[in-house]
Amino acid sequence: MLKKLQQRWKVTPVNLVLVLTTFAVGGSLCGMLSRKLMEYTGLEKGVLWVILYIVLLTITWPGAVMLVSIPLGQFRFFRNYILRIFSRMAGKKPGNLNSIDDAPAQLAIFASGAGSNARCIIEHFQHNPEVHVAVIVCNKPGAGVIDIAREFGVPVLQIEKEHFFKGDAYITELKAMHITHIIMAGFLWKMPGVLIKNWEGCIINIHPALLPQYGGRGMYGAYVHEAVIGNKEKKSGISIHHVDEIYDHGKLIFQQECEVTETDTPTSLAEKIHALEHTYYPRVIENFIKAKGTLN
Repeated sequence: MLKKLQQRWKVTPVNLVLVLTTFAVGGSLCGMLSRKLMEYTGLEKGVLWVILYIVLLTITWPGAVMLVSIPLGQFRFFRNYILRIFSRMAGKKPGNLNSIDDAPAQLAIFASGAGSNARCIIEHFQHNPEVHVAVIVCNKPGAGVIDIAREFGVPVLQIEKEHFFKGDAYITELKAMHITHIIMAGFLWKMPGVLIKNWEGCIINIHPALLPQYGGRGMYGAYVHEAVIGNKEKKSGISIHHVDEIYDHGKLIFQQECEVTETDTPTSLAEKIHALEHTYYPRVIENFIKAKGTLN
């Protein structure tokens, strides 16, 4: 039963415990408050008492669970849950507001390395019922991102080169997980055309420079920062863009600059770039999903 709830609500095992705890504590709190309020009515227990008590439970329950959800870190989950209930009671369609009864956007994060960006993305969406990190796709056995996936209870799809480039690019597995968006977060292989075609407009990447400069084949990680420093650039930054069949070529979605000083080294510049990535990438992904919608 708990496994089914976790799958339905699209939450990690830890968050499932916190959600259930919020339900339990919030329910007990509204029950105590409702009984206390009933004492002031002076009514004897009977049909009228029961009816009024149920009405008070209904009124106080949303406030009680919302209050409990704050210290437990589940505020966004219960905000959307309660708004959805009110929308249905009013007979209104909730529009773009997804809830636990709707299918959220399903993200596949492609990563090859330590996974710091993947961690930030998972943390950003872990309490959001509208977006679910469904899988980490990794091409490097033993990569740090795999440990991060295990920490958060996210499945890992380990891929190999032959099947990725000469097979079906794992489309069968991704579609079985109902993936709606592919997020590249330090993934060093070029995306096959068949994958781009199946998720056209729904694959985005982050690059550690201000494209179109310092992009293309072989321009990743320290190589980018070394080139920027070597050319005595005054600015660098991050570029978030659509993915097409050419390296770092897709349409730009977002850019953010940072200053490059005379004392900067490739290492210090990398730290500045990582700070920008961790701050902006999850937000841009969220805004992109809201604006773009999901694949059907």
